[in-house]
Amino acid sequence: MSFFKKLKDRMFKSSSKLDEGLDAIIEDGAVDSPQDPDRGPEADDRRPSPAPQDAAKPDPIAVPEPQATPDAKPGLVGRLMGRSAAPRRALDDDMLEELEELLITADMGVETAMRVTANMAEGRFGRMMTAADIKGLLSHEIARIMEPVARPLPIYPKTPQVVLVVGVNGSGKTTTIGKLASQFKAAGKSVVIAAGDTFRAAAVEQLQIWGDRAGVPVLTAPEGSDPAALAFDAMTKAENEGADLLMIDTAGRLQNRADLMEELAKIVRVIRKKDPDAPHNTLLVLDATTGQNALSQVETFQKMADVSGLVMTKLDGTAKGGVLVALADKFGLPIHAIGVGEQIDDLAPFDPTDFANALTGAEG
Repeated sequence: MSFFKKLKDRMFKSSSKLDEGLDAIIEDGAVDSPQDPDRGPEADDRRPSPAPQDAAKPDPIAVPEPQATPDAKPGLVGRLMGRSAAPRRALDDDMLEELEELLITADMGVETAMRVTANMAEGRFGRMMTAADIKGLLSHEIARIMEPVARPLPIYPKTPQVVLVVGVNGSGKTTTIGKLASQFKAAGKSVVIAAGDTFRAAAVEQLQIWGDRAGVPVLTAPEGSDPAALAFDAMTKAENEGADLLMIDTAGRLQNRADLMEELAKIVRVIRKKDPDAPHNTLLVLDATTGQNALSQVETFQKMADVSGLVMTKLDGTAKGGVLVALADKFGLPIHAIGVGEQIDDLAPFDPTDFANALTGAEG
């Protein structure tokens, strides 16, 4: 099964919510008789109002225009036959407001939702739209926002490349490290893992299980040890063994706990004593089920650990996958990978088009 198929199947909560919501928006405002696709209802009585002006203009890129539906035949028979065609509704102010509300409920955020809907309306205001047209336009706008941030984890020639992995409790850090290490090992890279969550024995055990699966050594320290000291020792070992990558796990910490965040900052300071450029990557692992709270997590971890990229997990367990769009729109940080399950192949490089199609229910 391709990852896109898996993504589409498992993002059922997000995609079905948007999918059904978009269908409802079209059906609730559909007109009985299709009209000129370039003119909205009552076009003879009033001129369509302009698209919203308070949002940013989209880039001048080619967007497939909705296909016009042939006019329905007059009379009862024509109306009955017309009902077999897809319902259509004019893209007007009321519809844009409903679209904004739907996107906000999917945790896309107010500003991003307004920008997306304004871009959708640009040059199309008043046209008749089917649900498929709207899904296609929405998918295109989401992919356009996500395209600049869809970047794999960079691999540098200098070794060992230190990858620090941070995030709050339960975000999926340990599992993500195991999956990434296994994938890098399969790609021919020499990998070492440091179990820096020295306060939670279960996290160390979980990493050791993943290390055994991947054939990757896992460095540990006694429970309660200083994680910064372990990170320093792990760098020394990785250097001596000529490892390509050193992946350092850290304890889960709430972004509102100043003491825990300072401990993370200490790990970074100690690492830089050995290599001023380290960590070369700082991955923030985010749990998609936290919704808009993910934005405050990014802000806080950026201050403490200079986050360089994101991994989003648990997209299969939430109806609010739109938060990833909000993150891309607000921060512009690279999104290296997304996860939709517990198996090793359930973490894959982020593909903006596949994600947008899966989220909106558009045809891939």
